[in-house]
Amino acid sequence: MMKLLIHVFFLCLVVACQSQPGSGPAPKKSRLVGGPCEICHAIEGYDYAALRAVDTLPDFAGSAQKLKITGIVYQADGKTPAPGVVVYIYHTDEKGVYQNRSNANGPGSYTYHQGWVKTDENGQYTFYTFLPGTYPSRTEPRHIHPLIQEPDGKRYWIDAYFFDDDPLLNSEARKGQENRGGSGILRLRRQGDLLVGRRDIILGLNVPGYTPTTGQVLPSGKAVGEEVFSFTPYHVWGPDAGSKTCPVCKYGRYHGLLFFVGHNNQDWEETGRWLTYLENESAARQQYLKVYLIYENENAGEAEKQLRQLGEDLGLERVALTYVPSFADKKSEVDLMEINSKAANTIVLYRDSRIIDKFVNLSATNEHFELISSRLDATADDIFYLPAFQKH
Repeated sequence: MMKLLIHVFFLCLVVACQSQPGSGPAPKKSRLVGGPCEICHAIEGYDYAALRAVDTLPDFAGSAQKLKITGIVYQADGKTPAPGVVVYIYHTDEKGVYQNRSNANGPGSYTYHQGWVKTDENGQYTFYTFLPGTYPSRTEPRHIHPLIQEPDGKRYWIDAYFFDDDPLLNSEARKGQENRGGSGILRLRRQGDLLVGRRDIILGLNVPGYTPTTGQVLPSGKAVGEEVFSFTPYHVWGPDAGSKTCPVCKYGRYHGLLFFVGHNNQDWEETGRWLTYLENESAARQQYLKVYLIYENENAGEAEKQLRQLGEDLGLERVALTYVPSFADKKSEVDLMEINSKAANTIVLYRDSRIIDKFVNLSATNEHFELISSRLDATADDIFYLPAFQKH
């Protein structure tokens, strides 16, 4: 995907660059991972000691649509903040053209609109820039290219930042992303005259040759940091009962929790305790949390009877009870979630349609209920409550 996004003419912009000397501790000697990357040495144009967690790109002040990109860089586990990571971005001007002008930001001007940050002790980073234009050919969605250099020297490209409301970012383009570093799709919020987009980055995620240990005994579900793809289970209980509705498409705005239960592993007593907790949690958080049970059963009649009885017995009002014939089912596209039928349960937490945490075979205990609640609290920051950006 990276190669497709780099135009041949862009290579003509390359000029030799060397790192500025710095008094602070620099990363170890760099080494490229993840396959070929023609412009990864562009990241070298910085003074490591002088870098901060915030950078402002050229032309920000006078731009038509100012943009703030912020997030946290995590270690490979998707939970531990990663300090000292250099994130480099570059993009076109507002007309979709890469400008070859002198840039005071660094000695190597690969393109005028570029910037560097170094994550702080909490793994946080922020760029202030503007909404780039679409290439004049309109063959690609508008985007921002990022590169990563870790303190131990590992250097690689990750998926570009894209914009969820871009009409060129169609279903085919979304499914074609490699999710390197996690999903790069930004769902913008409005904050005064700023558009604000959040992207957390998971080091090494889906980068070839970079194989982190997941710690999961039984793998199930897509990784933390990846998109929750749309899928259409049949709703038996809840506001969309009697329909095949995509939970993420309709309710992906805030927090969502997908509770997957395999047909051969269900323990309805255990599942009932989970659903009682989740019903109360959803009621407490109101519109900010949507919860779905997705039950695997190829027998539609049996599935509907079981779920309807479950909803009645528990008195559920907010939790949706749904089913699919199989977690490998392609028609509903639930197969894109990569759920393992051998798992007793798989719990996927998402925010803005991006996975923020995942648990496999989690028992229904007060300790685990508190774990879910704490993860929801920890990921409901100021951006979470901002109004969504609406195009006029």
